[in-house]
Amino acid sequence: MNSRVYVYAHITIHKSNRFCMKTESYIRILAGTLVLVSLALAHFVNSWWVLLAVFVSLNLIQSAFTGFCPAELILHMLGLGDGACAVRTGKQP
Repeated sequence: MNSRVYVYAHITIHKSNRFCMKTESYIRILAGTLVLVSLALAHFVNSWWVLLAVFVSLNLIQSAFTGFCPAELILHMLGLGDGACAVRTGKQP
C-alpha cells in the first residue's frame, strides 16, 4: 500500500490510497438515506412510512444531547468508520 505520513500540530495524518471516513460521516449518510427512502415510500406506498423519518430524526436529536447513537454501535460492529485518518501523537500545544 502506498502511504505517506504528515505530522502537523502533534497529529499524524496518514495519506494512503485507502478511502477513510469518520463514523460521523457514515451516520449522516445512513440517516439521510433512511429519511429519503422513508419519504419516497410514504409518497408511493403508504403514508405511514413517514414514521421512519420521524424515528430517524428523533434519534439524531437525542444522540446530539446524550452522545448515545445505536447506529454508531452497529457500524462499529460491522467494522465501518473506526475513526478518522488522523491519530494523535502527543500533547496539544
